[in-house]
Amino acid sequence: MFDVIAIGNAIVDVMAPASEADIERLGLAKGGMTLVDSARAQGLYDAMGPAREISGGSAANTLAGLAALGARCAFIGQVADDQLGEVFAHDIRAGGIAFSTPARGQEPPTARCLIFVTPDGQRTMNTFLGASQHLPAAALDPSAIAAASVLYLEGYLWDPEEPRQAMRRAIEAARTAGRQVAFTLSDGFVIARHGDDFRALIDAGQIDILFANEHELAALTGCNDFADGLAQLAPKVATLVVTRSEHGAHAVSGGEHVQVAAEPVAKVVDTTGAGDLFAAGFLFGHVRGRPLAECLRLGAICAAEIISHYGARPEADLQALIAAQLG
Repeated sequence: MFDVIAIGNAIVDVMAPASEADIERLGLAKGGMTLVDSARAQGLYDAMGPAREISGGSAANTLAGLAALGARCAFIGQVADDQLGEVFAHDIRAGGIAFSTPARGQEPPTARCLIFVTPDGQRTMNTFLGASQHLPAAALDPSAIAAASVLYLEGYLWDPEEPRQAMRRAIEAARTAGRQVAFTLSDGFVIARHGDDFRALIDAGQIDILFANEHELAALTGCNDFADGLAQLAPKVATLVVTRSEHGAHAVSGGEHVQVAAEPVAKVVDTTGAGDLFAAGFLFGHVRGRPLAECLRLGAICAAEIISHYGARPEADLQALIAAQLG
């Protein structure tokens, strides 16, 4: 039924340009993602300049890229019965992605991520998880998970207890059906809190495809040397994909190790969603049976498109872009 079904935070991104002085004045951790409570979220929103509201969430962004490439996708995530919840549901369905998780009440409200983008293109994210952290296991459709080639899980959502249990149940449903499980580590702070869980899942053979950036690789393995971290983790998963920003990306699968350079970009406008769209391109190639090197190249092309404009959803025609670059 689906190429990829994903579970993740249902978030609306609120994005605004900011100066380096703004980042310092507001006490923000530049380039990172910080969880904030309702009061802090409101204070940061009030301090923002003119902003754009764009549906986001890491796994949902990946599905948006996959759907734009022509993949059949479904999303499981929790919104509230409020305006931002309606925005998120409309946007994801308009992208051709199946979404049927019922909205809960109005409190807590739909999650939002307040993103400050500095002139160098770095995004500083401050996330109020709201309703998204109350995704119950009852929201899962085991038959839909069993009918998808790949179950894709977002590490950010591992933090709250309720969705963590839902994701564990989803892994069980996927593996029982003989489907592949893909997991993105998401951020260093997630690994700091739940690294033992992730390492246990990996050691138990529960993860088939693992996405990380080089900093997350170091945090998970404890290896500061990139090659050492790659060598330690690669034998434990069927496919390991590690991005290195402007230095390209590596993938190891079945004893094959390939790497690609980053695609050239005229100007880096906003790095929000770069890893999400890299995963979209890679997974699209994977479910279509493309060679490992081509999967990496697809990821690099999609990531380059997303960092050339504001927002974590593609604006260019990804299929046309890939056809032009890969032939």
